[in-house]
Amino acid sequence: MPSYTVVGLPDKAVEESCERVRSALKNSGLPYPQGRVVVNLAPAEQRKEGSHYDLPIALGLLCAQGVVPQASLEGIAAAGELGLDGELRPVPGAVNLALGALAEGFKLLRPAASAQEAALLEGVEAYGPENLRQAVEFLTDECPFEPTPLPRTRTPSRPSPTCST
Repeated sequence: MPSYTVVGLPDKAVEESCERVRSALKNSGLPYPQGRVVVNLAPAEQRKEGSHYDLPIALGLLCAQGVVPQASLEGIAAAGELGLDGELRPVPGAVNLALGALAEGFKLLRPAASAQEAALLEGVEAYGPENLRQAVEFLTDECPFEPTPLPRTRTPSRPSPTCST
């Protein structure tokens, strides 16, 4: 019987990730696992808040199904809210996440709308896909793209990759 459970002190937004992740995967043409899904957010004693867990949960489910290779997720810090259509929506905390990624030597995968904020920190390699499909294509090397450049004054935002939209 299909079920979806999040353990590890999730707040309401994290618990609701089930519907956002399921719809985003389906509407992006990606598989959703059949059967029981248990998402374990460690450490168990620390409260998990916000919708920024959507992207890492979706990537974890795709990795568990063999769609995204585990090796491609090593050294990646990811955060972002998923729209029901698979669009990646920005969430607060880009600079804090970038500081953590920099300290750990990780690359950062954030929605395009907030990747430039993360790229403000020197040494941070931030990537900004527009949607879940682009994130998967980036991780599977189907559509490699350059790190988000540092924002410049009076320059238009960088064009998004020409892969899936």
